[in-house]
Amino acid sequence: MLVIRPLQENDLDDLYAMAQGAGKGLTTLPADRELLQKKINHARETFNQRIAPEAGLYLFALEDTERKKTVGISGIQARVGLDEVFYNYRLSVTVNASKELGVHVRTPTLHLSNDMTDTSEICSLLLSDEYKGGGSGLLLSRCRFMYLDEFRKHFSEKIFAEMRGVSDANGRSPLWDALGTKFFDMEFSEADMLSGLGNKSFIAELMPKYPIYLSMLPDSARAVIGRVHDNTAPALRMLQSEGFNFNGLVDIFDGGPVVEAFVHNVRTVREGMNRHAMVTRKPVNLDVPSEERVMVSNRSFRDFRVTTVPIDCIGPDTVSLPPEVAEALQIESGDPVRLAPLKDSGLLTKHSYRSSVPGGASKWQS
Repeated sequence: MLVIRPLQENDLDDLYAMAQGAGKGLTTLPADRELLQKKINHARETFNQRIAPEAGLYLFALEDTERKKTVGISGIQARVGLDEVFYNYRLSVTVNASKELGVHVRTPTLHLSNDMTDTSEICSLLLSDEYKGGGSGLLLSRCRFMYLDEFRKHFSEKIFAEMRGVSDANGRSPLWDALGTKFFDMEFSEADMLSGLGNKSFIAELMPKYPIYLSMLPDSARAVIGRVHDNTAPALRMLQSEGFNFNGLVDIFDGGPVVEAFVHNVRTVREGMNRHAMVTRKPVNLDVPSEERVMVSNRSFRDFRVTTVPIDCIGPDTVSLPPEVAEALQIESGDPVRLAPLKDSGLLTKHSYRSSVPGGASKWQS
């Protein structure tokens, strides 16, 4: 069984192995045991509510309970830009015109921006290669929206994701080679690593404050602005299906796009429903395709748990759970749970009609 839960101390070895296999460019999860340990500590302090809400880092592990192994991680940064300035480039247009000469020139430009300050970020998505496909990535990513929905007061109304931009197998970025190297005496991987770890003061000190005219950059650099790394394309498609849209901002190092959405507009949030758990001894076939499964969470802040169950487990007021699923979610009969679609948009809505009371009035609550 695959279960989402808060990251724990004993996840370090598995997390480090995944970070090593991720390659260069995933700066929020560096292959550095000491730094990963600090992230685990930060997450534990967050879930135990020992730090200010705006400083929270919520990191979730995807655990294979049979192997007792962590095979994925995803996260939410409660707020960005409050202790260290958060930078992006905004894609814009500078217009120069002269009626006398009959000239009207529009030039694409990059402007240094701090627009995402005080906004919640979904981040740190990483899944072990052997678990890709079958809905594991969807569970790992979409569980965050269930948590955001459940505990909205801890997050901003608008959320965003900064997508990994284009770089080659050696970690070289065309945008960095054309622009960043002119102002920073370091390799892309080093600069991006420092930024991902929160050491951003050097950006303010060295980056030009004036607009960057894209026409002055080589074709190779212009071509990657707003594009994602091939490995990140599935994550971008998933976010787009949730209602995220490109907001005109890009990463200052590799040009990866920033996408955003309001929490109440996110598909997982809109299509969620409440039920009460009913632990049953009746046989339940858990081995069904991802298209026929839904996510179910225990609605706990500190011990948040999510897994998937077949859509047929859902009744008008309850969801039937085998004992092993209830144990994994740390719930008992009668406990409130939250359901949300795993893959098929509208699956729960369509099912609710089949579960409605006579007369057509649906009994589920959103």
